[in-house]
Amino acid sequence: MTATRVRPLRMGPDEVRVRKTPEGIRYVSATDKLGEYPVRLTDRLEYWADRAPERTLLAKRDGSGEWRRLSFAEARGVARNIAQALVNRGLSPERPIAILSGNDLEHALLCLGAMYSGVPFAPISTGYSLVSSDFAKLRYIMDLVRPGLVFASNGAKFQRAIDVAAPEGAEIVVTGDRVGGETRFSELAATTSSGKLPHVDGDTIVKFLFTSGSTGMPKGVINTQRMWCSNQEQIAACLAFLTDEPPVMVDWTPWNHTFGGNHDVGLTIYNGGTLYIDDGRPVAGLFEESVRNLREIGTTFFPNVPRGYECLVPYLRSDKKLRETFFSRLKLMFYAGASLSQPVWDELDALSIETTGERVLMLTGLGATETAPFAIASRREVERSGMVGVPAPGLDLKLVPNGGKLEARVRGPNVTPGYWHQDELTREAFDEEGFYKLGDALRFVDEDKPELGFIFDGRLAEDFKLSSGTFVSVGPLRARFIHRAAPFVKDIVVAGHDKEDVSVLIIPDLEACCGIDLTNKFREVLEDLGRESTGSSNRIMRAIILTEPPSADAHEITDKGSINQKAVLKNRAALVDDLYTYPPPPHVITL
Repeated sequence: MTATRVRPLRMGPDEVRVRKTPEGIRYVSATDKLGEYPVRLTDRLEYWADRAPERTLLAKRDGSGEWRRLSFAEARGVARNIAQALVNRGLSPERPIAILSGNDLEHALLCLGAMYSGVPFAPISTGYSLVSSDFAKLRYIMDLVRPGLVFASNGAKFQRAIDVAAPEGAEIVVTGDRVGGETRFSELAATTSSGKLPHVDGDTIVKFLFTSGSTGMPKGVINTQRMWCSNQEQIAACLAFLTDEPPVMVDWTPWNHTFGGNHDVGLTIYNGGTLYIDDGRPVAGLFEESVRNLREIGTTFFPNVPRGYECLVPYLRSDKKLRETFFSRLKLMFYAGASLSQPVWDELDALSIETTGERVLMLTGLGATETAPFAIASRREVERSGMVGVPAPGLDLKLVPNGGKLEARVRGPNVTPGYWHQDELTREAFDEEGFYKLGDALRFVDEDKPELGFIFDGRLAEDFKLSSGTFVSVGPLRARFIHRAAPFVKDIVVAGHDKEDVSVLIIPDLEACCGIDLTNKFREVLEDLGRESTGSSNRIMRAIILTEPPSADAHEITDKGSINQKAVLKNRAALVDDLYTYPPPPHVITL
């Protein structure tokens, strides 16, 4: 650990109690009780609209590049008008709202209005409308929720998706570029509120968030008011500094995903903060917009996916103005959604120390769409990537021995009651004690010191046995390869089920690989890992570099942007066969 001073910030306590049964099951919970939380998230909007009415809640650049701002008071007033418009239309859980377009102020206002009215909304990945060629996932979701109102920011841009998938009779609402008889969003916002809205309580459904299962088809996770509000209090209890000063964030993560739509939007409203909607993305040609925003706005809390940090590091290294603004007020960096490579972690440490003389902490946690999403999180300085911390107050963690690992299950007020109109999936997701099965494995940093927390130990569904009966733990093996091959690899898919040894399909980072002899580079990686391996379960014998990237339409990429290992292996079965052909074909890299 570096002796450099860590930038001070207030975190919650992380003491836990552990009970172990004779069967080896561990029950882990925080010693601190969960504090009181509001019945509705809009109660916090009301609170801040009364106390800081002019403070900016959300901001987004307009066509001229200037920030268009929405204050807490404005958000409350317009949202109540929209709520009345939704009530007037007779919408309900069986006729909810579907939102096709991405993050913007109208999207946010419609969601807030829906929350006041008690009408659920379903934000849907824009890729299902704008990237997919067959609209299969969009049609599946529409058939499942049967929306009575469909919203898109731009009628022309989303027309084809609406024509193909919107249910007959659903009202189409657009902000601009009407194509036919769509309702303008401004009509909803101009509705006069009667001041009398339906009763909304903790069991009221706020939204349906869709996540892909092992089949690749979406599951509609029910999110209630109790889930969201209790989870925001859990976040505040763990990341206590959020309650000391209203947070300021620049954030691109999509609101159809629980990280952006629940975690980030929720903590902004809950703690009276300001969220600058970032139109950038961590991909070539779009990330420059994120850099532009971060060069201008000094954030106090910066949550992102690992790819976002990977894109950011070269700009921080070369741009003094960006570096000084980025670290000027920053209290914590937080990553989620995938593993962060240790070299990126280390460089962010070095850059923060070089710029400010202090180390800005990087932390993570473990959660799911089904947990709203915050469940397990670090509350202290950690040594490396992958250390996920301990359960949040109010959450019970159950660790069940499974194939030599500890399978994580959770129970608490932030856990979903189930999947919308998918009763069989709901039954399968919970055990006999009502614990939701995360599908992840954890291991103690030190079981004698449980307050040190847990290390992520992979997805159980990805693990398999070799023909020898030896278990292959895919998560740690994948992380080792990516760490060693950085920055030339985006991801790998691990093969070898019922085979004698382990092989991989490599998804290269083509931008980073320019001018590199990839065959020799990845052969070196196989050789380095081979020298460190202890047996067949962690020795990679062969590899193939994929020339065709993973496909969302083929369910190879989930709606979170992660790789669906099973789908890739199924769809690329011929390449998997090549890995185990003797003698190996020319495109197979061998150890």
